[in-house]
Amino acid sequence: MKIYLIDDDKNIVNILKIIIKERNLGKICGISTNAEDALDDIAIIKPDIIIVDLLMPVIDGISFVKKAKVLLPNAAFIMLSQVSSKDMVASAYNSGIEFYIQKPINSIEIEKVITKISKNVSMERAFKKMQNLFLDELSVDDKTNSTQNSKPKKYITKLENIMQRLGIIGELGSKDIVDVITYLIDNNETIHDTPLINIFSNLSSNPKTVEQRIRRAANTGLINIANLGIEDYSNDTFVEFSSSLYNFEQVKKEMDCIRGKSKKHGKISMKNFLNSLVHYSTKNY
Repeated sequence: MKIYLIDDDKNIVNILKIIIKERNLGKICGISTNAEDALDDIAIIKPDIIIVDLLMPVIDGISFVKKAKVLLPNAAFIMLSQVSSKDMVASAYNSGIEFYIQKPINSIEIEKVITKISKNVSMERAFKKMQNLFLDELSVDDKTNSTQNSKPKKYITKLENIMQRLGIIGELGSKDIVDVITYLIDNNETIHDTPLINIFSNLSSNPKTVEQRIRRAANTGLINIANLGIEDYSNDTFVEFSSSLYNFEQVKKEMDCIRGKSKKHGKISMKNFLNSLVHYSTKNY
């Protein structure tokens, strides 16, 4: 990870440099003591993580983050400050930062925060890479099927968006999910009309394998939803899908399991999951 440091206190910068280098948290790609110069630098260097002080002359940290977000929408921001005001902290998060760390700097906290952000950035890149591969495959399929009209393209786009929000667009079962939903919509069938095994048999000579791949993808979505709920109970994706694609009680079980409060994982209902995906994909259609 490329990390850029911005603080008008050289002692803080030196401490950060030592922590980052000694703990192999990333590569320091640039340093600045003021936000104005930093804006010019980051547009060229394009760092993955930017650590910025809140209280700086000319351009404060919050104003800097707002400007920098326009230049680097995918960069992650960590803000440092001695200020503990709830309003100021809230303003900082509203500007688009990932974490707010209060001074004096704690090396353990710095390590944990950078490590977590690095994992999130790596996962997001992997998802995007898999998504691009997946979309390329769909594009090839579209070109070979010239009789396909614009209707399925619309619901496939909606379906892909849902799977992306669930964090399963790169799963092996994501292609199978698209095939199943396409089959149900194109044939005007519902999950209740036909046994799942029959639908899978129409799509593959190995229906059990299809079922396993879809189940694994759906389960990954459940885990991702549960993690979102743990981090932010008001997260839009969590609120929308925790009680529609999944049973909320099962999502809560998975959350408890992740927290270590229980050894029992949440369970998924394949029929409910696929039926809800059909509903969302054709909603307002």
